[in-house]
Amino acid sequence: MKNSIKTVVVLTVICLIASAALAGVNYITAPVIEANDAAAANAALLEVMPEGGSFTELSLEGLTLPETVTNAYEAANGGYVFRVVTSGYSSGLTVMCGIDPSGAITGAVCLSSGETLGYEKTYGNNFAGLSGTEVDSVDSIGGATRTSEGYKKALKDAYNASIILGGGSVDLRDPAEILQDNLNAALGTEDKTFEKLFITEVIDASVTAVYRCDAGYVVAFGEALVAVGDGAPADTTDNGKIAEATVTALKNSTATAVDTASYELPKAVQGVSVTASGNYIFELRAAGYGIAGEYFASGEYIYIKVAISADGVILDCLTTAQSETENIGDVCADPSYYEQYVGRNSETYKDVDTIAGASEYTAPAYKGAIRQAFEALTILTGGN
Repeated sequence: MKNSIKTVVVLTVICLIASAALAGVNYITAPVIEANDAAAANAALLEVMPEGGSFTELSLEGLTLPETVTNAYEAANGGYVFRVVTSGYSSGLTVMCGIDPSGAITGAVCLSSGETLGYEKTYGNNFAGLSGTEVDSVDSIGGATRTSEGYKKALKDAYNASIILGGGSVDLRDPAEILQDNLNAALGTEDKTFEKLFITEVIDASVTAVYRCDAGYVVAFGEALVAVGDGAPADTTDNGKIAEATVTALKNSTATAVDTASYELPKAVQGVSVTASGNYIFELRAAGYGIAGEYFASGEYIYIKVAISADGVILDCLTTAQSETENIGDVCADPSYYEQYVGRNSETYKDVDTIAGASEYTAPAYKGAIRQAFEALTILTGGN
């Protein structure tokens, strides 16, 4: 019993001595570590703003800055440096960016990232001297669209933050939010969620898109929006009349599945339906990189929905699913790509721009599926 008590006492004394020693070491080294960290941080600040002089970190509490901005520093010369965390090919793309009092980028450096190419480490050199509004003029990193877009977004967010800290105002909504807000404003609604309709009927060429929510429709003529619905004011302009006719045509459009058993259709065609007006809607499956690729193939097809009028013009095109290479082939799911097919026929669809970096598998597979849709149309209409 006495030995047990003695052992406990000895261990307790040892722990106390060790704790005291560690506390002493920490007391001595903590200021040194803090000073080294401060020096490293200041070095990064000076790297992106060499003429900044000294820097003071600002409190972000109560400020409405882009959500990607995690730290802000005010320089002695009146400029700002921002630490921005965003996503490129993967999450965690961290960029330090300096903005001088005139709004020009003084420098940008990638502090850390999960990117695979490494070019993002020196990419910031291309932006020095540009204004925040000129960021998109810089070429993207070849084969790294998402990395480039993420990097540019970081710099634009830093630029917007500098405007806000300088007393200005910036619309921080993303394009999707702006569109939804504009559609609500056009229809006179609030917080409605609109979906873009897939066009299956021939409509006026001036119509660029049609959106629907549970309260009505909004027809887009470029940036001009015309509402059609019970609560929408009557629009007697030419666009108003076209919008009414467009909505009526789409609301009344019906489609019937085609029994394809008696036809030998191209293998890309997975399903067909036809509207009462004679337009065809094809469900397509394209063997892109996910199926035919040599490395890291996903085993997934590209799925496409395309509507073709009775006289052979593409009314609408949509990528409904895909698992192509991130940052390269998956551009096929971007409206800026697949919407290029709208308005084209069996010859002019070939002129759609090739997807950069995906010219071997994704782009040919996509165009091949569109070609087979036109071939199927010929078969189904008896060659007319």
